[in-house]
Amino acid sequence: MRKRNEIAPEYKWKLTDLFPTPEDWEIRMKECEAMLPSLAALKGTLGESAESLYKAYETMNAFEEKFSLAGSYAFLGKALDGGDTAFLARCDRVDALGVKAAALTAFAEPELLAIDGETLAGFMKYPPLGKYAHIIENSVRLKEHTLDEKSEGILAKFGKIRGVPSDAYHIFTNVEMKLPPVHDEKGNEAELTAGNFRAFRENPKKEVRDEAFRAMFGTYGSYIGTFASIYGGSVKQDNLFADLRGYPSARAASLASSNVPESVYDSLIEAVHAAIPAMEKYLDLRKKALGLDKIDVYDLYTPMVADVEWPMPYDEAKRLVLEAVKPLGEEYRSVIAKAYDENWIDVYETPGKESGAFSAGIYGVHPFVKLNYADTLDDAFTLAHELGHSMHSYLSSKTQDFANHNYKLLVAEVASTCNEVLLTKYLLSVEKDPKRRACVLNNFLEGFRTTVFRQTLFAEFEHRAHQAEAEGTPLTADFLSGIYEELERTYYPNAEFRDEIRYEWAFIPHFYRAFYVYVYATGFCSAVDIASRVFETGDASDYLKFLSTGGSDYPINELKIAGVDLTKPEVVGNAMKEFEKTVEELEKLIG
Repeated sequence: MRKRNEIAPEYKWKLTDLFPTPEDWEIRMKECEAMLPSLAALKGTLGESAESLYKAYETMNAFEEKFSLAGSYAFLGKALDGGDTAFLARCDRVDALGVKAAALTAFAEPELLAIDGETLAGFMKYPPLGKYAHIIENSVRLKEHTLDEKSEGILAKFGKIRGVPSDAYHIFTNVEMKLPPVHDEKGNEAELTAGNFRAFRENPKKEVRDEAFRAMFGTYGSYIGTFASIYGGSVKQDNLFADLRGYPSARAASLASSNVPESVYDSLIEAVHAAIPAMEKYLDLRKKALGLDKIDVYDLYTPMVADVEWPMPYDEAKRLVLEAVKPLGEEYRSVIAKAYDENWIDVYETPGKESGAFSAGIYGVHPFVKLNYADTLDDAFTLAHELGHSMHSYLSSKTQDFANHNYKLLVAEVASTCNEVLLTKYLLSVEKDPKRRACVLNNFLEGFRTTVFRQTLFAEFEHRAHQAEAEGTPLTADFLSGIYEELERTYYPNAEFRDEIRYEWAFIPHFYRAFYVYVYATGFCSAVDIASRVFETGDASDYLKFLSTGGSDYPINELKIAGVDLTKPEVVGNAMKEFEKTVEELEKLIG
C-alpha cells in the first residue's frame, strides 16, 4: 500500500476546494459560532406573522449552509486518515457546535406546531414562504412525534453522543484492528486490508479465498464481544429515541422521516424470499462453472468465467463510464468529465483511509468521491456507482436552493445503481467475446446478489436485532451471530457455511446508520426499471427531472416522476424476474 505522499496529485481530491487553508476553516467555524445568538433570538417569534416565520427559516437555513461546509471539510479529512488527530479534533468541534445549534433551535418545531392550522394556512399565502412549503408541511405531518420545547432541547443535547458507537467502530476497524498476513496465488505472503479484501475474495484459487475469508472474519470473530457491545449500544439508542418520540419501533421512526410506508420494507423482504429458488439456481450454476463439488460462502465472489484477462486500470474505467452514460445526454457526460479533470475523486487506498467508497455532495462546491481503486472490473462499476451519486447531488444542487437540495434515503441509491446498469448494458452491447460477455452477465447477477439479496438480508438482520432489543432480549455476541447465520442459511440454502460467516455482521459499517441498507435493494430494483427504459428508448428526460428534485418532495413521489412506484410490489417483483432471466441467459452462454 502506497503512502499518501507517494500518490500523484491527479489521483487525489483537493480539500482546498472547500477551504484554502486550515486557518480559513477556523474562520468559518468562528463565523458559525457568531451566528448562534441570532438563532437563539428567534425563540418566541415564529407564530407572530408570516414575515417572522420566514425570517426564522431564513436565519436557520443560512447557518446550516455555512456550517455544512465546515462539517464536510472535517468529515472528508477524517475519511482520508482516521488516525489524523487534527481532523479528529475538527470532527469533535463540528459535532459540539452542531449540538449547540440544535439545542438553541429546539424550540422551532414545537413553536411551528403550536400555530393553529387556519393561521398557518394564512401564513403560507405569503409568497417568500413557498421556499419552505414542503419543509413546513413535513413538520406538520410529524406533529404527533414532536415533543415540547424542553424535551426537544434535551434530545438535541444527546446529539453529541449519538455518533459514539459509529465513531468507536470506525476507529477500531480502520485504525487499530490489525489483520493477519495472508498468501497470494503464488504463495507469497501478502498484506490483507479492508481495501484489498475484495480482490482476495475474487481470486481464482480456492485456497487464497479460503485463507483470506478466515483471516478477515476470524479476526472480527476474535473481537465479536466488543462488536456486539458497540452495535448493541447503537441499537439501544435507536430504540430509545424512537420510543421517546412515540413511534412503535425504530424502523417506523426511520422510515417516517421520509414518509415511506413500512409496507415497502416488508414487501421487499417478501419478494426477495420468493426469489430464493432463483438464487439456488444461480448458486448451482456458479458451482458447476467453477468446477466445485460444493460451493462455500467464500466462493460467492470469485468470477465464474475462468481465464478472462480483463485488467481495468483507472483511466480505462473512466473511459468506459463516459461511454456508458451517453443515453443520459451530453450535459451529464460533461459534468463527469469535469469530475475527472478537476480532481473530484480520491482514487487509491492509503494507510488510515476509510474502507469502501462514497460520494459526498457539497452544496455550492462540487461532490467529492472517495474510492479504494484496485484495477478490477468491480472497481470500474464502483466508479460508475459513486459518480451516479455525484450527479444526483450535482443536479439537485444546481436546480434546488439549499433548503431543498438534499435528497432522502429512499432515492439515495437509484442514480448510483442506474449508472451501473447502464455500464452493464453498454458492455453487453459492444463485447463480442463470449467469455467477456459471460463475465459482464456474472457481474450483473452479482449486483443482484450483493445489492438486492445481500442488502435485504442485512435489512432483515437489523430489523430483527432492533425488535429483539425492544422486547428485552440482550444483544449478545452469540445472539447476533445466531441471527446472522440463520439468515445466511435462508438466503443461500444450497451453500456450505464456515463458522466465520457468523461474524460477518460485524464487518458491515452501514448498520450504524440504522435502516439504511434496504434502500440499496429498492434502489437497485428501481434502477433496473429506469435504466432499461432509458437504454431502450434513448429518452432520459423524466429521469433527469427526477435527479433534479433533491428533497423538494417526498421520495415516493419523486420516484414516480421517473416512472417507478415503490408502493406497488411489481417493481421488486419485476427485478427478480430480470435476475432469473439473466441466470438462464448466462447458463446458455457458458453451458
